[in-house]
Amino acid sequence: MASTAVTMSTAGPDFTTTDFMNVTGSTAPNCDKSDIPFFWGFITAAIAILFYGTNFAPVKKFDTGDGMFFQWVLCIAIWCSGLVVQAIRGSPTFYPLAMLGGLLWETGNICVVPIIKTIGLGLGLCIWGMTNLLSGWATGRFGLFGTKSDPPDNDVLNDIGVILAVSSAVIFAMVKNEVSSSGIDHTVTVDVSEDSPLLQNSGHHIPPYTSTHTENHDIIVFDNDRARGNSINQMEKDKIKRDGNDDSTFIDKLNPTSKRIIGVSLSAVSGVFYGQLFTPAIYVQDNYDGASSNALDYVFATFTGILASSTVYFLIYAAFTGNNPKVYPRAILPGFLSGLMWGVATASWFVANKVLSEAVAFPIVTTGPGVVASILGVLVFKEIQGRRNILILLCGMTVTITGSVLAGLSKKASKC
Repeated sequence: MASTAVTMSTAGPDFTTTDFMNVTGSTAPNCDKSDIPFFWGFITAAIAILFYGTNFAPVKKFDTGDGMFFQWVLCIAIWCSGLVVQAIRGSPTFYPLAMLGGLLWETGNICVVPIIKTIGLGLGLCIWGMTNLLSGWATGRFGLFGTKSDPPDNDVLNDIGVILAVSSAVIFAMVKNEVSSSGIDHTVTVDVSEDSPLLQNSGHHIPPYTSTHTENHDIIVFDNDRARGNSINQMEKDKIKRDGNDDSTFIDKLNPTSKRIIGVSLSAVSGVFYGQLFTPAIYVQDNYDGASSNALDYVFATFTGILASSTVYFLIYAAFTGNNPKVYPRAILPGFLSGLMWGVATASWFVANKVLSEAVAFPIVTTGPGVVASILGVLVFKEIQGRRNILILLCGMTVTITGSVLAGLSKKASKC
């Protein structure tokens, strides 16, 4: 290796720590993280946990139907929150590659409805929760997909924390929500078909009320009036006979074995995509010359990818339904607020990943919202009742908190 002569002046004000590292060939950790205090990594992780655990509370009592219209409103709000971050950061360089992270996340998000239709929320959440955690954790830990590895300082503590975090997902999936339809706000489904653009069909295609909640999804469907529902169902049957339209999808017509195979496969793929939300932005930071080291500078591009892909999926859905999508107007404002809260949570997670590393932040942020949502389910919404459920919940919370603490302890503040 050719040597290079370097002259250093001890009085030179332009000589920086980075210059010293380049000259000496030091392998000390990259100091570009020192602009954000280490403790802020845990603060932003806590903010992400809080908002992920509560962001669907605004839509808890509103009908969101099959979720397609709701996810579009949600993603519009997410993009708006990213626009605010972009303005605060002074419009940093927009890297289109970071949009890929948004595409991957939205692709995983769009799979939730068929997952619940095929294998249910409990098993689906367990599978996509584990693959989400492992996907993001492994990418940061081992430097997958062209990114640089950012391992923790204590591998043993980190590994135990991840194992406990994965175990907590299984435990939480065993908790059964005992909810009733009382208090659910009636909504109207607006039929936007061309021949009757303002026709309002109250209660069409709505099965008995169910409510499901995770840190990233909330799908609410209800039928409060069974007496009226009988007459509505008969009217709908007559309409199907007359028009030849049937709302049942190909998934509804599958046998149980095929449903399980599709549901498990979609859950695994969905979780992997969720875990890659940040990877394109991190790739840009690691491989592009002059790219900003501030994680917030990639929020807007990622959120733009989410909105763009969500819009495409919604248009495909509208075309698939013959330009007759199910629109739920009363879910617009609650859905928009929910999206803003999700955007705050994810922007905070960007910072937590940068300061703590993905290997540390993922076990903490992916499992913590379950604790917050469960506490709300017990104390506010009264969804989780019964001694068995409470004991399982306490066990899951203990495992989650222990895993998060161990994952946090596996990383020390950089000494540059």
